[in-house]
Amino acid sequence: MKILNTIIKALLTKKVLGPIITIIIARIIVLIFNKAISKILVKGKNKFEIKRRKTIIELFQSIFKYLVYIIAILIILDIFGIDTKSLIASLGVVGVVLGLALQDTVKDFIGGICLILENYFQVGDIVTYKDFTGEVIELGLRTTKIKKASGEVLIVANRNIDEIINSSQKTAHLLLDIPTAYEENIATVEKTLKEVIKKAVKDKIILEDSSYLGVNNLASHNVDYLIDIHCDQNNRYAIRREILGRIKTAYDDNNLKIPYNQIEVHHGQDL
Repeated sequence: MKILNTIIKALLTKKVLGPIITIIIARIIVLIFNKAISKILVKGKNKFEIKRRKTIIELFQSIFKYLVYIIAILIILDIFGIDTKSLIASLGVVGVVLGLALQDTVKDFIGGICLILENYFQVGDIVTYKDFTGEVIELGLRTTKIKKASGEVLIVANRNIDEIINSSQKTAHLLLDIPTAYEENIATVEKTLKEVIKKAVKDKIILEDSSYLGVNNLASHNVDYLIDIHCDQNNRYAIRREILGRIKTAYDDNNLKIPYNQIEVHHGQDL
């Protein structure tokens, strides 16, 4: 019985209970913060926005977790009588040295956070950095990777991204001239093009603002009919090909001619 009382008394001492309670409280604080920041940053947002903010949420959670655990460790050391003030001072000096040595990395880190928070761009966006245009394939906390249509990948340190053009935050406008033979009836051509646009809108390939604009040019061999296609910026090239293919099919179905260069060869005796 005396042994049991001794054990219980030992367990109830400050040096045993203190660390346990400190660890439990630290864990609870981290869990509460994780849930709170997730709700705050994604509240009222759609799935697209939630995906975009996932990186920064995890970043905040990680930073806060380590901060709380460092404080918890200092409290536990203090419970055991270790001078934490001198330890904090030493850590401060080490932090300053590391900060100076890794200042470019810190700038990249801060730059990555700003890019995510300010919504400059996200993975999948088409952007232009200086004279390089391509798709953002990776947005990290240190670097951003942009892939050109031809396959080249540009890796940019986040601290260097001060100006960038994002083409994906606006709707693309494709102004397409459709060359048609002079002998074709204007009303028939206009009706055909309007039907192609209407069907593409119905199929959700292009946006409702797309329209037929009219005759745009009287060229030497053909009449150019202009259409305005509104579509997703990221898929504009594929959509352009799709619309041109549909127009070619519609022209074939309606016996409308698309002119092309022809060479006539005459023998001297036939002239």
